[in-house]
Amino acid sequence: MSNKLVNKYNVAGPRYTSYPTVPYWNEALFSVKKWEAGLQQSFLESNETEGISLYIHLPFCESLCTFCGCNKRITTRHEVELPYIDYVLKEWQLYVTVLGHKPRIKELHLGGGTPTFFSANNLQRLINGILLVAEKAPNYEFSFEGHPNNTTEVHLKTLFDLGFRRVSFGVQDYNETVQKAIHRIQPFENVKRVTEQARQIGYTSVSHDIIFGLPFQTEAHVLETIKKTKALMPDRIAFYSYAHVPWIKGNGQRGFKDSDLPSAASKRRQYELGKAELGVCGYVEIGMDHFALQTDSLYQATQTKELHRNFMGYTASKTQIMVGLGVSAISDSWYGFAQNEKKLEDYYARLDANQIPVFKGHILTAEDLIIRKHILNLMCHFETNWQASENYFQELPDVLIQLKELENDGLIHINATSLTVTEAGKPFVRNVCMAFDLLLQRKKPDAQLFSMTV
Repeated sequence: MSNKLVNKYNVAGPRYTSYPTVPYWNEALFSVKKWEAGLQQSFLESNETEGISLYIHLPFCESLCTFCGCNKRITTRHEVELPYIDYVLKEWQLYVTVLGHKPRIKELHLGGGTPTFFSANNLQRLINGILLVAEKAPNYEFSFEGHPNNTTEVHLKTLFDLGFRRVSFGVQDYNETVQKAIHRIQPFENVKRVTEQARQIGYTSVSHDIIFGLPFQTEAHVLETIKKTKALMPDRIAFYSYAHVPWIKGNGQRGFKDSDLPSAASKRRQYELGKAELGVCGYVEIGMDHFALQTDSLYQATQTKELHRNFMGYTASKTQIMVGLGVSAISDSWYGFAQNEKKLEDYYARLDANQIPVFKGHILTAEDLIIRKHILNLMCHFETNWQASENYFQELPDVLIQLKELENDGLIHINATSLTVTEAGKPFVRNVCMAFDLLLQRKKPDAQLFSMTV
């Protein structure tokens, strides 16, 4: 990739885990009552056929990783586990009451924070409590994020017995200098241990997260990390860009100087070299920043056009509803979004008052639903079309004019009724989506709200 293209298109932009993006939610038109009504409608439409997805945010970590942009609470006091679980189960019961019927859970994911901060027994208490008032849908998929340093064989066995078959381990980078800068010291041996244990127990999909663009990271470091990863051959790899947004995420991302970060051009070379090496190893690029072996369900979902993207990232199947439980978690009813209180104390206070702990959200308009469809198509399949009248919107001709420059640069191909992102254009898919983002086009942010696209 030429430096000219990197410099031209390396602008701040959303990652499009949702549309509208969170900064453009219209909170003035949102109410919990409207949110619940949309949730009930979507539940009636989809629970029997699709089931629902459930994301549970477990925020506690014993130490701060300085690359992290997640909502977390740093503590070594493990007595916080049980009260938190009981509050999450109370929140779940409030949702089940609103839904009115037993939910069928198609996907369940434990994220954080550090889910394996919690003991295996407490995680078992959590999942059993969830399933007490719900049932597993056919072909369900349960997954969790594990920290290689504290995920034990007991964790893996306990969650396996509860139905978990997919686990993701955060690797980031194996270089010691980089690990020290991001405050995440974890030897290769720890990753090897948990990966092999998971496979021996019977997990069918093991994923590793690798980040490029970290402080002090070089192209050689990225290649060495992928070389070690190849020795374990995880089924999936998330190979994504470090999002440096300390003005949003606070001092957690200030454990190093901006000058310690690689340049945009160097960062892009890290990605191109890493992507090429992953291809040699047999991995296929899936959507944006994800790679999978052809035996993994994520790859198979791309072949059947079933790949979906939501606040949990890329998933192998679509559900209209994704309920987010826990502090700061975001829910998606398809017709609206709702985010929980971000501070633990406020989250607890809402539940003590027997309220669903939502503090803001957005009800999607008819226009939002159309644009969302196009952005999902681009993020999942690198193409979209307006052959059907319901896919057409008034501003489409203006959007296509904006995209002419990307077409001239060979990044997309536009015909009368469709748009396709070229192979060269895949790294710029966020830029393509930004042209469709009518809310962003109408009101450019006064301050930088997003990470850089390249």
